[in-house]
Formats: sequence, structure tokens, C-alpha cells
Amino acid sequence: MRGWSFPIGRFLGVDVRIHTFFLLLLGLSISYASMTGATGSRGFALWVLLLLAVFVREIARAIGAAWYGLELRSVLLLPIGGLLSYATPEATELAATPEMQKRMGVIGPIANISFGLLLAAIALTFSPDVNLYERPWMSPSHLLRAAIWVNLLLGAVNLLPASPLDGGRVFRGEFAKTKSGVKGSRAATGLGQVIAIGLMVAGFLIPNIWLIMIGGFVLIGAHMEDQGMLLQTDVDAVRMRDVMLTQFSMLSASDTLEDALQRSVHTLQDVFPVVRGANLVGAVSRQSIVEALHADGNGYVQGVMTRSFQTAQPDDSLVKTLRRIMAGQGAQMVPVLEGDRIVGIITPQNLAHSMGLLNQRRKMRPQE
Repeated sequence: MRGWSFPIGRFLGVDVRIHTFFLLLLGLSISYASMTGATGSRGFALWVLLLLAVFVREIARAIGAAWYGLELRSVLLLPIGGLLSYATPEATELAATPEMQKRMGVIGPIANISFGLLLAAIALTFSPDVNLYERPWMSPSHLLRAAIWVNLLLGAVNLLPASPLDGGRVFRGEFAKTKSGVKGSRAATGLGQVIAIGLMVAGFLIPNIWLIMIGGFVLIGAHMEDQGMLLQTDVDAVRMRDVMLTQFSMLSASDTLEDALQRSVHTLQDVFPVVRGANLVGAVSRQSIVEALHADGNGYVQGVMTRSFQTAQPDDSLVKTLRRIMAGQGAQMVPVLEGDRIVGIITPQNLAHSMGLLNQRRKMRPQE
């Protein structure tokens, strides 16, 4: 999704990007204006109103995120709304809870519908002769009426229980209370695809180009969300104890680099936990040891080890642990601790191998 977008600025510490779908939407708006006899500039103005409705929605959601203590990193603007990414692992996990999805899911529709009604009240106050119900509602020939209905329509569409719309996220959160989170996501995604096709069919029958367009965007979004669920489905129930290495070598902070290199010859490990007594104090890679020996000669492991690392517990979710690590600075190794004792490690080298073997074992279980 990020590869098909471009930045438009940074506001209050939040990176804002706009998806290239908006360029397609711009072409459709100008083409629609030409078809209805309006000028291209009015088609452009209609596109700006569509973009403004998305801005209204996302500004409200950003305020809501700040209210609930969810620190934002970036916002990706899409024609049907926006995707938020969070600055900390804690905020990402909190935002994924059913209760928070429900709270955040109602903010966007409420903002758009309220803004649309406010514009309608202003229009009727200062121009009581304006017919707000005249078809077509969203036309470049009447931009005031279009501004009202684009907000009402965007708010109403996002109430549909179709992922990745707001209603779909609320539906997924409610479903996850009784079923697993993965089943809830798959149900919301499947329903989203059905609703998207229904919107497109209705748009062809009425006919209404905007319904066709909205259905297309929802269908694309639902497909992307479904693809994103494939990996999570496989590893959602996997715990750190399921894939961690339990037979591994450790180094002491007081070991010399030559001794550490000699010990590393007899293992396939590339990264080693470093302990001082019984306490874990760092990590060091084989490559770091070799480079330090070449550059400065023999020394001690504590001089080249990294003291910045993240740990996990055996019953921690693999998915959540990886999200937490990737939201930070990444890691060459994740020590798994039981109390103060290190009982396993996870490295990028062993993770794919362990996951492959775990999947093979699960496939053979029904045959046992």
C-alpha cells in the first residue's frame, strides 16, 4: 500500500501520505464533468470536495486517537477513508483490541455525517431555495449540494459491516469477542467483498458511477486485507516456546574475543546471548567479533556487544512479539526469558526453519 502512495507533508509529527487511487479518482471526476456538460475545472473542484471529506474524517480520527492515547506515526489517505499506523508497539496493540476498534470505528462516520448536516443547515439558512434532494446529488454542476452529499455518503458507506470500512472493523471486533480474531477478520473481509460486489451491481443498475467506484474501492481494500490475513492465520496461535531454539551457546561478558570466536566455530549460531553471572547483559554476533579482531585485535566481548535488545517470554504471541520488534529498531536475536533465566532464543535464521517444521507437524497430526 505504501509503495502506491506519495507524501504530502508532516503535520504535528504525523506523516501524511495520499494513495495514487486519488489520481484515478481525479480522472473520473473530470471525465464525469465532461459527460454532464460541465467544465473540467468543476470536475477538479468536485475531486477537491471528495478529498476534503476524507480530510474531515481523518482529522477527526487523529483527534480521537490522541484522546485515547494512541500516538500516530502516519496516515495513508484512501478514497474510502484512511489507514492509521501507530508510533509505538503499545499503541498498535491497544488499537487492535475490539473495544478500541469499536471506539475508533464510529468516529469517522460521525464526523462526516455531522459535517454534511452542518453544511446542509448553513445552505438552507442562507439559500432556502436550494433543493438539496435534486438528483444527481453529487454533480459538478452544483458543488454546494455535492459537498453535503459526499460527506453524508462517505459517512454512510463507512457504517457498512464491510472490511476495511469502519463498520467492518466494528463488526470484526464484536465477532472476535465470541470467536477468534482471525475468524472475525475473515468474516468481515468476506462480507466486505460481498457488499462491494453488491454496490457495483447496484451502480450498474441505477446507473450511478459513484456506487460503482465505491464498490470497486471497497473490493480492492477487502482483497488487500484478506491477503494480509494469510500470514496471520498461520502464526496467530504460535507462541515463542513453539519456535524458539532451546539448545544454544552463550558467551560471558568477560570472555576474550579470540575465545568467543573459537567457541563460535563449533556452533551454527550467528548471534549469541552475553551473560554476566546469571544475568543477561547483551548480545553479540559472530560478524562483530571477527570485525573487532581485525580492527583492534583481541579484547573482551563486553566491548563489542550490543546492550540494546528486546526480550520475550515463552507464552508471548509470536505475532505480537514480531510487531513490537519491527515497530522498534529490529533485532538480530530475541532472548526468551522465564523469570531471570534465559530458556531460548529466536533469530531470523532459525525462525523460517522452525515455522516450516511446525507447519509440517501440524499437517501430520490428523494422520496420527
